[in-house]
Formats: sequence, structure tokens, C-alpha cells
Amino acid sequence: MRRALRVFALLTALPCAVIAQPHPPATLRIGLWTLWHDKTVTISPAPEAPATLSLCASGHCTPSPLTGQMNIHAQGNRLARSPDGHTDSILLTGAVVLTAHNEKLPLRNPVRISARNGELILAVTLPVETYVERVVASESGAADTLESLKALAIVVRSFALHQAHGHADYDLCDSTHCQLLHWSGSTRSPQAHIAMLTTAGETLYYRGHRAAAWFHQNCGGRTAAPSEVWPSKQQSRQASKPEMPWLISRADPYCTANGPRQWSSTLSLADLTTALAAASLVRPGWTTMTVAHRGESGRAVTLGIGNTTVSAEDFRLAIGRALGWSRILSTGFEVSQQGDQFLFHGRGSGHGVGLCQAGAAAMSAQGRSALEILAQYFSGTVVSDETTGLSWQSFHSQGFTLETLSAADKAFLPELNQALVEAQSLSGMQPSAPILVRAFLSTPSFREATLAPGFVAAFTEGNWIATQPLATLAARKLLVPTLRHEFLHALVESQAAPTTPLWLREGLVEAWSEPPSAHNANSANVSTLSVAQLDSALAHASTEAQSQTAHRTASLRAKALLDRYGRTQVLTWLRTGVPATADLLTR
Repeated sequence: MRRALRVFALLTALPCAVIAQPHPPATLRIGLWTLWHDKTVTISPAPEAPATLSLCASGHCTPSPLTGQMNIHAQGNRLARSPDGHTDSILLTGAVVLTAHNEKLPLRNPVRISARNGELILAVTLPVETYVERVVASESGAADTLESLKALAIVVRSFALHQAHGHADYDLCDSTHCQLLHWSGSTRSPQAHIAMLTTAGETLYYRGHRAAAWFHQNCGGRTAAPSEVWPSKQQSRQASKPEMPWLISRADPYCTANGPRQWSSTLSLADLTTALAAASLVRPGWTTMTVAHRGESGRAVTLGIGNTTVSAEDFRLAIGRALGWSRILSTGFEVSQQGDQFLFHGRGSGHGVGLCQAGAAAMSAQGRSALEILAQYFSGTVVSDETTGLSWQSFHSQGFTLETLSAADKAFLPELNQALVEAQSLSGMQPSAPILVRAFLSTPSFREATLAPGFVAAFTEGNWIATQPLATLAARKLLVPTLRHEFLHALVESQAAPTTPLWLREGLVEAWSEPPSAHNANSANVSTLSVAQLDSALAHASTEAQSQTAHRTASLRAKALLDRYGRTQVLTWLRTGVPATADLLTR
């Protein structure tokens, strides 16, 4: 994340734009390790930062520093802690490490621990966009590209914010009952981060109302309507309403572009009996199974198991929990019986409602946009800002595109053009692809979407720039200098190699942004950080003063290279790395 550090103090008291609708939650409580049913957890402070432990009982919490390891046990509906003591719940803030079931997890987000019926309940409070990024990283696959990941991010956000999920102690769980979330990270995290940023705050709307959304792995060639998969829920939820019109069953030629996903499985009567009894669906003693009813997509809706009628989706979930999720991949199956063996042959994977990830990946590979993907699976919906219900508008200019919720922002295009022309003149670089500038409508929406502090005017990630309201920056005469700074970041990042040191990338932007007099004035106060220390301070400054010192040092080092070797040579090093002999001359 590249931030415009020079405008911190000027933005702390800026007014926010008027928000038309009730503000959505900024955070979500996510159930942690919900499938493990842990009874014991060990908590300890992380070495890099302080942590606080609050013991809560009878509605009152008493905080104290967490200085050492503590073992927490569930005893009925209360917690027992070693070495001694009981409490109703515990709130952890700061950097902590949780250990249970041979897994160790470092966390920096608030964690509440409570107990029910002898089992621990752990809930982590995450910013909405952090949650979206982690789910996209956890649920995406190797075939996904940026546009399919952007579509997935919008669906994940809509699912999280637009419907209840049936949990008393947190908003969503971390299992596939809600949306899968891997706490330890994923190889998909960098792509998921970009998908989250470029869709921040966006959800699905249908005719002015928030739309429910789901996704699944592979529809097998045709998606399902919700009533086919959750008939009892749909009947109780929508007794007087029609089926969700944006979630009708429809053919999906993209999912089967590379051939249909077919599967087969053979399960014994004994295994099926055990699994169904464990889920309290069918008592032992049954011997026959048939598909009692199919939906429009061809999926089984209900099964006749002995004399009992069972939801096919409940059957799929029961088998998955007891025998493994690879046994019954979807409800799109045929079943036959040979003695005590039941043979299942099916297509697709998952419940089949909403976004088909296989189809979305195929559409993305064919050059379709995230909006085109969403139109395929959520007919009639529009992508809108969750807070306002407004849709993002795009204004194209030479070298960049402005995305905004306010048509009035079009008036600022000349100033943005000026900022880009100045950045190109200073750096000698041209955009390799259009730079995307997203102007948020208010300081809170900017902060919650980007996780940047409210006093940061803008920041750049690759060729994507997020800004606070353009009218706010213009009123303080900060629009051109702020966008020039961010355009410089985008230009530098487009040329930098993955191994290019952070101090050079940051330093060039600072050197080109400041007048020569600023370098002379700051040269006496530069720190004597090593290259490794400087890159660390730039990436993980603990205070604003430390960050400013690091940026000033990087600027002076970059300026020394520019003065001695010239811009052309330094730009070559930006792409290839600075030779050690040249780097020594900047110290």
C-alpha cells in the first residue's frame, strides 16, 4: 500500500459526504474453528506487539495486559482459566497467538471466547473487506483470473451482508455452511487482495433492493433455483413472495465449455444408515432409496428413504459431514441399488444456486468482465455501492479512468489530467495500461473499503488509486498534488521489478514530488538506516514520525542516484535492480 503521507494533518477534520442509506456494518464477527468443537485453547501474547486480556462477567469487563501463556477450558457455559479462576467470557485485543487441536494461529483482530454446553465459542471481529479478501482467497481456484475473482468478491460481500446466517454467537462461521475461510492464508491472497480492492463496497441489488446471493463450485451445465435446494427454507421465508427472480434455474454453457463435471460414488447401506442417523434425518431400518421429486434444473429435491421423505440437500450435507465431501458432490444425481450397495452418478459440484465458479472462470478466460459474469448468474441485478445503493460511473480520459458514485466528479477530470501530465513529465514514464482512479463518496467509505486511516488522502496499489472525495481534496487545494503523487506511484510500480527494493520505489516518488528546496531542508535530519532497516521502516512503520523519517531517507537516497547517474539510468535500475557499487554512493 502506497500512501500520500504529505497531507495527513490537513485531512483530519474534513467533512464527510452525506450518506443516503443506513450505514452497513464496518465489521463482522466470524466464528473461528467452528468445525473443531474445541474444549480447550491456549492463549499467549505475540512477541511483536502488546496484547490485552479482558475478563467479562455479569456484563462487566476488566482489562489487563496479557503477559504470559494461559489455558482456557470450557466448563458448561462458563470458562475456566489456568492457573485459576472462572469467567463468563474473555475478550482479547492486540497481537495474540491461539493454540488448539495442534494448530497455532497468530491474530491481530479482536477475539471473544465464551462457552456453551462444554464447548468453546471463538469469534474474531474482522473488517468487512478483510473478510471478503480472505474468503475469496480461500474459495477461489487456479482457473480464476481477476474478473472472475472480482465477481466472486461481490457475491461474497453480498452473501455476508444481505442475509441472516443462523448463528447466535457470530455473524458468519468459517466453514462451508456460510463461506469457507482459511485463517492461515492462501496462495491466492495477492489476487484476492486486488479483487477485493477493485470492488470494495460493491454488492448486488435488484430493483433498488439488496439481493441475496450464493455461489458454488460447478453447476454441471444448469444452475438451480433456491427452492430446489432449500425447499423448506424458501416456503417459510417466502410464503407470500414469488421465487427470487434473479436466481432462476438457467442453462450455463460456460460451465461445460471444457466438458461436464461428472462423478460417481458407491456407498454401502451400513455407511448411509450411520450417516443419516447421525444427522437425525432417517432412523435405522430403511432399505430403499429413490428420488421422490426433481426440480427444474433436474436436481433431486427430495428423496424417499424407506418411509421417510428427506431433502436431497440435507442428504448431501449429512453424507459429506460423516463420510467425506467427495462422496456426493451435488444433488444432480441418479441413484440405483445393487443389494446393499447404492450407486450414485451425478454432475456438478455444490448446491448449484447463483454464481458457478467453473462457469465464471471460463467466462473470464474468454475476456468477459465481472459485470458480464454477474449478469449471467444473477439476471436483472445491478452492482451498487452497499452504503448508498448507487452504481459506480466511469469517465475515461487519456491514460486513466475515473470511477465515482457522483456524476459531479466529472468536473475534476481536467485537474486529474494535469496531475497525470505532471507525473509523466517528472518521471519520464507513460502508463503501460490505463490507471484506475476510484473516488469514494465519503471519508468513512474510503476508510472502510481500503482499511486506510481517515487522515490518509489516497493510496495506490499497482495501477489502482483510491482517493477520498475529490471535492474535499479540491476545496483544500490538494487534488492536483495528491493525484500527481499517486500517479507517480502507479507509474513507478508499472516499471518496477518484483525484486526492486522498496526504498527506491518510494524514494523516486518522494524525490519527484518535492521541490528541490525540500531536499536541502531535510538533508540534515536524514536517518542512517541500513537498506534492510529502511525497507522495513517503509513497510511497517509503527508511528507516523517513523514513517516520515523513512520516506525522507528514501527520497534523499533516490535523489542522490538521480543527480549522479541521471533519470534514464535510474529507471533502468528500477526495472533491473541497483548495483551495489552505485547503491554505496547514496549512503
